[in-house]
Amino acid sequence: MTADTITAADIRINARWVIPIEPANAVLEHQAVLVQGERIAAVVSRDEADARYRAKETIDLPNHVVLPGLINMHGHAAMSLFRGLADDLPLMTWLKDHIWPAEGAFVSEPFIADGTQLAMAEMLRTGTTTFADMYFFPEIVAQLAKDAGMRAQVCFPLLDFPTPWGAGPDEYLAKGEDFIRQWQDDPFIMPAIGPHAPYTVSDEPLTKAVALSRSTGTPIQIHLHETASEVADALEKTGKRPTARMAELGVLGPTTQCVHMTQIDDSDIQLLKDTGAQVIHCPESNLKLASGLSPVKKFREAGINVAIGTDGAASNNDLDLFGELNTASMLAKVVADDATALSAHEALAMATIDGAKALGRAHELGSLQAGKLADIIAVDLGDPFLQPVYDPASHLVYSNHGRQVSHSWINGVPQVQEGRLTRIDVPDLMLRVRGWADRIREQQTS
Repeated sequence: MTADTITAADIRINARWVIPIEPANAVLEHQAVLVQGERIAAVVSRDEADARYRAKETIDLPNHVVLPGLINMHGHAAMSLFRGLADDLPLMTWLKDHIWPAEGAFVSEPFIADGTQLAMAEMLRTGTTTFADMYFFPEIVAQLAKDAGMRAQVCFPLLDFPTPWGAGPDEYLAKGEDFIRQWQDDPFIMPAIGPHAPYTVSDEPLTKAVALSRSTGTPIQIHLHETASEVADALEKTGKRPTARMAELGVLGPTTQCVHMTQIDDSDIQLLKDTGAQVIHCPESNLKLASGLSPVKKFREAGINVAIGTDGAASNNDLDLFGELNTASMLAKVVADDATALSAHEALAMATIDGAKALGRAHELGSLQAGKLADIIAVDLGDPFLQPVYDPASHLVYSNHGRQVSHSWINGVPQVQEGRLTRIDVPDLMLRVRGWADRIREQQTS
Protein backbone atom coordinates (compact mmCIF):
# COMPACT_ATOMS: atom_id res chain seq x y z
CA MET A 1 0.00 0.00 0.00
CA THR A 2 1.35 3.42 -0.93
CA ALA A 3 0.45 6.90 0.25
CA ASP A 4 -1.14 7.81 -3.07
CA THR A 5 -3.67 4.98 -2.74
CA ILE A 6 -5.00 6.30 0.59
CA THR A 7 -7.82 8.82 0.70
CA ALA A 8 -8.17 11.18 3.65
CA ALA A 9 -11.47 11.56 5.48
CA ASP A 10 -12.55 13.66 8.41
CA ILE A 11 -14.92 11.14 10.00
CA ARG A 12 -15.32 7.37 9.74
CA ILE A 13 -18.53 5.90 11.18
CA ASN A 14 -18.38 2.13 11.68
CA ALA A 15 -21.96 0.87 11.87
CA ARG A 16 -23.55 -2.50 12.55
CA TRP A 17 -26.15 -1.64 9.90
CA VAL A 18 -26.53 1.08 7.28
CA ILE A 19 -29.87 1.84 5.63
CA PRO A 20 -28.84 4.13 2.76
CA ILE A 21 -32.45 4.62 1.47
CA GLU A 22 -31.07 4.54 -2.06
CA PRO A 23 -31.08 1.86 -3.35
CA ALA A 24 -34.52 1.14 -1.96
CA ASN A 25 -35.03 -1.63 0.63
CA ALA A 26 -31.30 -2.09 1.22
CA VAL A 27 -29.86 -2.98 4.62
CA LEU A 28 -26.06 -3.11 4.61
CA GLU A 29 -24.12 -4.81 7.40
CA HIS A 30 -20.72 -3.97 8.92
CA GLN A 31 -20.24 -0.87 6.81
CA ALA A 32 -18.27 2.34 7.17
CA VAL A 33 -19.61 5.77 6.25
CA LEU A 34 -16.81 8.18 5.36
CA VAL A 35 -17.30 11.93 5.62
CA GLN A 36 -14.98 14.52 4.11
CA GLY A 37 -15.84 18.13 4.84
CA GLU A 38 -19.58 18.68 4.42
CA ARG A 39 -20.19 15.67 2.18
CA ILE A 40 -20.30 11.90 2.23
CA ALA A 41 -17.13 10.52 0.67
CA ALA A 42 -18.17 6.86 0.55
CA VAL A 43 -20.28 4.08 2.04
CA VAL A 44 -18.13 0.94 1.86
CA SER A 45 -17.35 -2.26 3.74
CA ARG A 46 -15.09 -1.90 6.73
CA ASP A 47 -12.40 -3.91 4.96
CA GLU A 48 -12.47 -1.52 2.02
CA ALA A 49 -12.41 1.43 4.39
CA ASP A 50 -9.33 -0.05 6.11
CA ALA A 51 -7.59 -0.41 2.76
CA ARG A 52 -8.53 2.88 1.13
CA TYR A 53 -9.19 5.54 3.79
CA ARG A 54 -7.54 7.17 6.76
CA ALA A 55 -9.83 9.25 8.97
CA LYS A 56 -9.06 11.88 11.57
CA GLU A 57 -11.85 10.55 13.78
CA THR A 58 -13.37 7.08 13.96
CA ILE A 59 -16.70 6.40 15.69
CA ASP A 60 -17.59 2.79 16.44
CA LEU A 61 -21.33 2.07 16.64
CA PRO A 62 -21.59 -1.71 17.15
CA ASN A 63 -25.32 -1.82 17.98
CA HIS A 64 -26.51 0.98 15.75
CA VAL A 65 -28.21 1.57 12.45
CA VAL A 66 -26.99 4.58 10.46
CA LEU A 67 -29.28 6.33 7.98
CA PRO A 68 -29.88 9.77 6.46
CA GLY A 69 -31.13 12.53 8.75
CA LEU A 70 -34.91 12.75 8.84
CA ILE A 71 -36.82 15.53 7.07
CA ASN A 72 -39.89 16.90 8.88
CA MET A 73 -41.84 18.54 6.08
CA HIS A 74 -44.46 20.44 8.09
CA GLY A 75 -44.68 22.13 11.43
CA HIS A 76 -45.12 25.33 13.38
CA ALA A 77 -41.99 25.24 15.50
CA ALA A 78 -42.72 27.99 18.03
CA MET A 79 -46.08 26.42 18.86
CA SER A 80 -44.09 23.99 21.00
CA LEU A 81 -44.73 26.56 23.75
CA PHE A 82 -48.47 25.75 23.39
CA ARG A 83 -47.91 21.98 23.77
CA GLY A 84 -50.90 20.50 25.64
CA LEU A 85 -52.65 23.88 25.95
CA ALA A 86 -55.95 22.86 24.33
CA ASP A 87 -56.36 19.14 23.80
CA ASP A 88 -59.25 16.90 22.75
CA LEU A 89 -61.01 19.50 20.62
CA PRO A 90 -62.04 19.64 16.93
CA LEU A 91 -59.86 21.73 14.63
CA MET A 92 -61.94 24.90 14.32
CA THR A 93 -62.82 24.99 18.04
CA TRP A 94 -59.15 24.41 18.83
CA LEU A 95 -58.11 27.23 16.49
CA LYS A 96 -60.80 29.86 17.07
CA ASP A 97 -61.41 29.48 20.79
CA HIS A 98 -57.93 28.62 22.04
CA ILE A 99 -54.96 28.85 19.67
CA TRP A 100 -55.74 32.11 17.89
CA PRO A 101 -56.49 33.96 21.17
CA ALA A 102 -53.29 32.57 22.72
CA GLU A 103 -51.31 33.66 19.67
CA GLY A 104 -52.81 37.12 19.91
CA ALA A 105 -51.73 37.36 23.53
CA PHE A 106 -48.22 35.91 23.31
CA VAL A 107 -46.74 35.69 19.81
CA SER A 108 -43.79 38.06 19.56
CA GLU A 109 -40.18 37.90 18.49
CA PRO A 110 -39.01 36.50 21.87
CA PHE A 111 -41.83 33.92 21.87
CA ILE A 112 -40.89 32.76 18.36
CA ALA A 113 -37.20 32.59 19.28
CA ASP A 114 -37.66 30.49 22.41
CA GLY A 115 -40.41 28.26 20.99
CA THR A 116 -38.41 27.58 17.84
CA GLN A 117 -35.30 26.70 19.81
CA LEU A 118 -37.36 24.31 21.96
CA ALA A 119 -38.68 22.64 18.79
CA MET A 120 -35.22 22.38 17.23
CA ALA A 121 -33.86 20.76 20.39
CA GLU A 122 -36.60 18.14 20.29
CA MET A 123 -36.25 17.51 16.57
CA LEU A 124 -32.47 17.19 16.67
CA ARG A 125 -32.63 14.89 19.67
CA THR A 126 -35.07 12.57 17.84
CA GLY A 127 -33.33 12.40 14.46
CA THR A 128 -34.61 15.32 12.38
CA THR A 129 -31.91 17.25 10.54
CA THR A 130 -34.15 19.31 8.22
CA PHE A 131 -37.53 20.82 9.06
CA ALA A 132 -40.16 22.89 7.30
CA ASP A 133 -41.72 25.68 9.32
CA MET A 134 -44.83 27.76 8.62
CA TYR A 135 -45.35 30.43 11.25
CA PHE A 136 -44.84 34.06 12.18
CA PHE A 137 -41.56 36.02 12.21
CA PRO A 138 -39.85 33.73 9.69
CA GLU A 139 -36.72 35.88 9.83
CA ILE A 140 -36.24 34.83 13.46
CA VAL A 141 -36.73 31.14 12.65
CA ALA A 142 -34.31 31.30 9.73
CA GLN A 143 -31.57 32.95 11.76
CA LEU A 144 -31.95 30.53 14.68
CA ALA A 145 -31.77 27.50 12.39
CA LYS A 146 -28.76 28.94 10.60
CA ASP A 147 -26.99 29.68 13.88
CA ALA A 148 -27.67 26.13 15.10
CA GLY A 149 -26.47 24.61 11.83
CA MET A 150 -29.84 23.03 11.12
CA ARG A 151 -31.51 22.96 7.71
CA ALA A 152 -34.93 24.53 7.42
CA GLN A 153 -37.49 25.44 4.82
CA VAL A 154 -39.02 28.57 6.34
CA CYS A 155 -42.37 29.76 4.99
CA PHE A 156 -43.47 33.33 5.50
CA PRO A 157 -47.18 33.56 6.44
CA LEU A 158 -49.91 34.83 4.12
CA LEU A 159 -53.46 35.45 5.34
CA ASP A 160 -56.28 37.89 4.63
CA PHE A 161 -56.27 39.34 8.16
CA PRO A 162 -53.80 41.01 10.51
CA THR A 163 -51.43 38.99 12.69
CA PRO A 164 -48.45 39.91 14.89
CA TRP A 165 -46.29 39.79 11.73
CA GLY A 166 -48.30 42.12 9.51
CA ALA A 167 -51.44 44.09 8.76
CA GLY A 168 -52.64 42.11 5.76
CA PRO A 169 -51.72 40.40 2.48
CA ASP A 170 -49.85 43.29 0.89
CA GLU A 171 -47.54 43.66 3.87
CA TYR A 172 -46.99 39.91 4.14
CA LEU A 173 -46.05 39.69 0.47
CA ALA A 174 -43.74 42.72 0.60
CA LYS A 175 -41.94 41.43 3.68
CA GLY A 176 -41.93 37.94 2.22
CA GLU A 177 -40.25 39.09 -0.97
CA ASP A 178 -37.49 40.68 1.12
CA PHE A 179 -37.21 37.47 3.14
CA ILE A 180 -36.80 35.39 -0.03
CA ARG A 181 -34.16 37.75 -1.36
CA GLN A 182 -32.18 37.56 1.90
CA TRP A 183 -32.08 33.76 2.18
CA GLN A 184 -32.47 32.51 -1.38
CA ASP A 185 -28.93 31.23 -1.85
CA ASP A 186 -28.24 29.98 1.67
CA PRO A 187 -27.16 26.30 1.96
CA PHE A 188 -29.13 25.82 5.19
CA ILE A 189 -32.21 28.01 4.82
CA MET A 190 -34.79 27.50 2.06
CA PRO A 191 -37.32 30.37 1.97
CA ALA A 192 -40.87 29.50 0.99
CA ILE A 193 -44.34 31.05 0.71
CA GLY A 194 -46.93 29.92 3.25
CA PRO A 195 -50.53 30.82 2.41
CA HIS A 196 -52.33 29.42 5.43
CA ALA A 197 -55.29 27.72 3.77
CA PRO A 198 -57.91 28.30 1.04
CA TYR A 199 -60.42 29.49 3.64
CA THR A 200 -58.06 32.15 5.07
CA VAL A 201 -56.54 33.50 1.84
CA SER A 202 -58.60 35.02 -0.97
CA ASP A 203 -57.96 34.82 -4.70
CA GLU A 204 -55.99 38.04 -5.20
CA PRO A 205 -53.21 37.37 -2.66
CA LEU A 206 -53.02 33.75 -3.80
CA THR A 207 -52.52 34.94 -7.38
CA LYS A 208 -49.77 37.30 -6.22
CA ALA A 209 -48.17 34.49 -4.25
CA VAL A 210 -48.10 32.32 -7.38
CA ALA A 211 -46.45 35.13 -9.33
CA LEU A 212 -43.82 35.55 -6.60
CA SER A 213 -43.21 31.81 -6.51
CA ARG A 214 -42.69 31.64 -10.25
CA SER A 215 -40.44 34.70 -10.45
CA THR A 216 -38.16 33.51 -7.62
CA GLY A 217 -38.44 29.72 -7.90
CA THR A 218 -39.71 29.61 -4.32
CA PRO A 219 -41.93 26.74 -3.10
CA ILE A 220 -45.46 27.19 -1.76
CA GLN A 221 -46.71 25.25 1.25
CA ILE A 222 -50.44 25.36 2.08
CA HIS A 223 -52.86 23.53 4.38
CA LEU A 224 -55.31 21.89 1.98
CA HIS A 225 -58.29 19.57 2.37
CA GLU A 226 -57.63 19.22 6.09
CA THR A 227 -61.24 18.63 7.16
CA ALA A 228 -64.58 17.63 5.69
CA SER A 229 -66.07 20.98 6.72
CA GLU A 230 -63.38 22.83 4.76
CA VAL A 231 -64.40 21.04 1.58
CA ALA A 232 -68.14 21.35 2.26
CA ASP A 233 -67.86 25.08 3.01
CA ALA A 234 -65.85 25.64 -0.17
CA LEU A 235 -68.42 23.83 -2.28
CA GLU A 236 -71.20 25.91 -0.73
CA LYS A 237 -69.42 29.23 -1.21
CA THR A 238 -67.64 28.73 -4.55
CA GLY A 239 -69.13 25.61 -6.09
CA LYS A 240 -65.59 24.20 -6.29
CA ARG A 241 -63.53 21.81 -4.27
CA PRO A 242 -60.48 23.59 -2.77
CA THR A 243 -58.06 21.67 -5.00
CA ALA A 244 -59.99 22.78 -8.10
CA ARG A 245 -59.88 26.42 -7.01
CA MET A 246 -56.15 26.15 -6.24
CA ALA A 247 -55.49 24.58 -9.63
CA GLU A 248 -57.42 27.34 -11.42
CA LEU A 249 -55.42 30.00 -9.57
CA GLY A 250 -52.12 28.28 -10.47
CA VAL A 251 -51.31 27.42 -6.87
CA LEU A 252 -50.79 23.72 -7.60
CA GLY A 253 -47.51 22.81 -9.26
CA PRO A 254 -44.34 20.75 -8.84
CA THR A 255 -43.00 23.06 -6.11
CA THR A 256 -46.29 23.17 -4.17
CA GLN A 257 -46.55 21.21 -0.92
CA CYS A 258 -50.13 20.33 0.02
CA VAL A 259 -50.38 19.63 3.73
CA HIS A 260 -52.91 17.18 5.25
CA MET A 261 -55.03 16.16 2.21
CA THR A 262 -57.49 14.00 4.15
CA GLN A 263 -60.77 14.60 2.29
CA ILE A 264 -59.95 13.26 -1.15
CA ASP A 265 -61.81 12.00 -4.19
CA ASP A 266 -60.59 10.87 -7.60
CA SER A 267 -60.74 14.40 -9.03
CA ASP A 268 -58.35 15.65 -6.33
CA ILE A 269 -55.88 12.85 -7.04
CA GLN A 270 -56.02 13.59 -10.76
CA LEU A 271 -55.32 17.29 -10.17
CA LEU A 272 -52.33 16.51 -7.96
CA LYS A 273 -51.02 14.05 -10.53
CA ASP A 274 -51.52 16.44 -13.45
CA THR A 275 -49.87 19.39 -11.69
CA GLY A 276 -47.05 17.43 -10.05
CA ALA A 277 -47.91 18.81 -6.61
CA GLN A 278 -46.46 17.21 -3.47
CA VAL A 279 -48.45 15.83 -0.52
CA ILE A 280 -47.29 16.30 3.08
CA HIS A 281 -48.88 13.71 5.36
CA CYS A 282 -49.36 14.58 9.06
CA PRO A 283 -51.03 11.45 10.44
CA GLU A 284 -50.90 12.06 14.19
CA SER A 285 -52.20 15.63 14.02
CA ASN A 286 -54.96 14.50 11.66
CA LEU A 287 -55.96 11.78 14.11
CA LYS A 288 -55.78 13.94 17.22
CA LEU A 289 -57.96 16.68 15.72
CA ALA A 290 -60.23 14.11 14.03
CA SER A 291 -59.52 15.87 10.75
CA GLY A 292 -59.67 12.74 8.62
CA LEU A 293 -57.59 10.02 7.00
CA SER A 294 -55.20 10.57 4.13
CA PRO A 295 -55.26 7.88 1.38
CA VAL A 296 -51.49 7.44 1.20
CA LYS A 297 -51.59 4.27 -0.88
CA LYS A 298 -53.80 5.90 -3.53
CA PHE A 299 -51.45 8.90 -3.75
CA ARG A 300 -48.41 6.69 -4.13
CA GLU A 301 -50.08 4.45 -6.71
CA ALA A 302 -50.88 7.58 -8.74
CA GLY A 303 -47.21 8.56 -8.70
CA ILE A 304 -47.72 11.48 -6.31
CA ASN A 305 -44.82 12.11 -3.97
CA VAL A 306 -45.81 11.85 -0.30
CA ALA A 307 -43.52 13.22 2.40
CA ILE A 308 -44.26 13.38 6.11
CA GLY A 309 -44.54 16.02 8.83
CA THR A 310 -45.43 16.20 12.47
CA ASP A 311 -47.42 19.44 12.37
CA GLY A 312 -46.91 21.57 15.47
CA ALA A 313 -46.51 20.25 19.00
CA ALA A 314 -49.76 22.00 19.96
CA SER A 315 -51.72 19.47 17.89
CA ASN A 316 -49.54 16.36 17.94
CA ASN A 317 -48.12 16.71 20.78
CA ASP A 318 -44.52 15.81 19.92
CA LEU A 319 -42.08 16.31 17.07
CA ASP A 320 -40.66 12.78 16.99
CA LEU A 321 -40.71 11.68 13.35
CA PHE A 322 -40.07 8.05 14.23
CA GLY A 323 -43.38 8.00 16.08
CA GLU A 324 -44.98 9.62 13.06
CA LEU A 325 -43.63 6.88 10.81
CA ASN A 326 -45.14 4.22 13.04
CA THR A 327 -48.54 5.92 12.90
CA ALA A 328 -48.29 6.56 9.16
CA SER A 329 -47.54 2.96 8.33
CA MET A 330 -50.23 1.54 10.60
CA LEU A 331 -52.81 4.03 9.38
CA ALA A 332 -52.05 3.48 5.71
CA LYS A 333 -52.72 -0.23 6.15
CA VAL A 334 -56.12 0.35 7.78
CA VAL A 335 -57.23 3.02 5.30
CA ALA A 336 -56.31 0.81 2.33
CA ASP A 337 -57.44 -2.42 4.03
CA ASP A 338 -54.07 -3.76 2.97
CA ALA A 339 -51.29 -4.84 5.33
CA THR A 340 -48.73 -4.14 2.57
CA ALA A 341 -49.92 -0.57 1.91
CA LEU A 342 -46.86 1.15 3.41
CA SER A 343 -43.85 -0.97 4.34
CA ALA A 344 -41.21 0.01 6.88
CA HIS A 345 -38.74 0.86 4.11
CA GLU A 346 -41.36 2.96 2.30
CA ALA A 347 -42.17 4.82 5.50
CA LEU A 348 -38.47 5.58 6.06
CA ALA A 349 -38.29 6.87 2.48
CA MET A 350 -41.16 9.27 3.20
CA ALA A 351 -39.09 10.86 5.97
CA THR A 352 -35.88 11.02 3.95
CA ILE A 353 -35.67 10.91 0.14
CA ASP A 354 -39.35 11.78 -0.41
CA GLY A 355 -38.95 14.81 1.85
CA ALA A 356 -35.85 15.76 -0.14
CA LYS A 357 -37.89 15.47 -3.35
CA ALA A 358 -40.57 17.75 -1.91
CA LEU A 359 -37.84 20.30 -1.18
CA GLY A 360 -36.35 19.94 -4.65
CA ARG A 361 -33.08 18.75 -3.08
CA ALA A 362 -33.06 15.01 -3.72
CA HIS A 363 -29.75 15.44 -5.54
CA GLU A 364 -28.01 16.31 -2.26
CA LEU A 365 -30.23 15.18 0.64
CA GLY A 366 -32.30 12.18 1.69
CA SER A 367 -29.95 9.21 1.17
CA LEU A 368 -26.45 8.08 2.06
CA GLN A 369 -24.57 8.30 -1.20
CA ALA A 370 -21.13 9.58 -2.10
CA GLY A 371 -21.28 13.28 -2.95
CA LYS A 372 -24.43 14.04 -0.97
CA LEU A 373 -24.40 16.33 2.03
CA ALA A 374 -23.41 14.61 5.26
CA ASP A 375 -26.73 14.79 7.11
CA ILE A 376 -26.55 11.52 9.03
CA ILE A 377 -28.09 9.98 12.14
CA ALA A 378 -27.36 6.87 14.20
CA VAL A 379 -29.98 4.97 16.19
CA ASP A 380 -28.99 2.64 19.02
CA LEU A 381 -30.81 -0.69 18.74
CA GLY A 382 -28.94 -2.22 21.67
CA ASP A 383 -31.58 -1.80 24.38
CA PRO A 384 -33.40 -4.92 25.62
CA PHE A 385 -36.80 -3.69 24.47
CA LEU A 386 -35.44 -3.69 20.90
CA GLN A 387 -34.14 -7.25 21.00
CA PRO A 388 -33.80 -9.41 19.02
CA VAL A 389 -33.09 -7.53 15.80
CA TYR A 390 -34.12 -9.48 12.71
CA ASP A 391 -34.82 -6.44 10.53
CA PRO A 392 -33.48 -3.02 11.56
CA ALA A 393 -35.82 -1.20 9.17
CA SER A 394 -38.79 -2.83 10.86
CA HIS A 395 -37.43 -1.86 14.27
CA LEU A 396 -36.98 1.78 13.27
CA VAL A 397 -40.63 2.07 12.25
CA TYR A 398 -42.48 -0.35 14.53
CA SER A 399 -40.40 -0.68 17.74
CA ASN A 400 -38.21 2.39 18.02
CA HIS A 401 -38.57 5.77 19.70
CA GLY A 402 -36.70 8.88 18.58
CA ARG A 403 -34.87 9.08 21.90
CA GLN A 404 -32.82 6.10 20.73
CA VAL A 405 -31.01 8.49 18.36
CA SER A 406 -27.48 8.62 19.71
CA HIS A 407 -25.61 10.64 17.09
CA SER A 408 -26.45 13.23 14.46
CA TRP A 409 -24.43 15.21 11.96
CA ILE A 410 -25.52 18.03 9.64
CA ASN A 411 -23.05 19.03 6.95
CA GLY A 412 -20.60 16.74 8.73
CA VAL A 413 -20.84 18.77 11.95
CA PRO A 414 -21.92 16.90 15.12
CA GLN A 415 -25.33 17.92 16.44
CA VAL A 416 -25.96 15.01 18.82
CA GLN A 417 -23.20 12.98 20.45
CA GLU A 418 -23.99 10.07 22.77
CA GLY A 419 -27.52 11.42 23.08
CA ARG A 420 -26.49 14.97 24.01
CA LEU A 421 -27.13 18.10 21.98
CA THR A 422 -23.90 19.87 21.08
CA ARG A 423 -25.13 23.29 19.92
CA ILE A 424 -28.16 24.17 22.05
CA ASP A 425 -27.78 25.18 25.71
CA VAL A 426 -30.63 23.07 27.11
CA PRO A 427 -30.54 24.28 30.78
CA ASP A 428 -30.68 27.92 29.71
CA LEU A 429 -33.47 27.13 27.22
CA MET A 430 -35.50 25.36 29.92
CA LEU A 431 -35.39 28.44 32.15
CA ARG A 432 -36.94 30.51 29.37
CA VAL A 433 -39.53 27.83 28.57
CA ARG A 434 -40.64 27.72 32.21
CA GLY A 435 -41.06 31.49 32.14
CA TRP A 436 -43.36 31.26 29.13
CA ALA A 437 -45.32 28.40 30.68
CA ASP A 438 -45.96 30.44 33.83
CA ARG A 439 -47.25 33.40 31.80
CA ILE A 440 -49.43 31.28 29.51
CA ARG A 441 -50.85 29.31 32.45
CA GLU A 442 -51.69 32.53 34.29
CA GLN A 443 -53.44 33.96 31.23
CA GLN A 444 -55.47 30.78 30.74
CA THR A 445 -56.74 30.75 34.33
CA SER A 446 -57.47 34.47 34.67
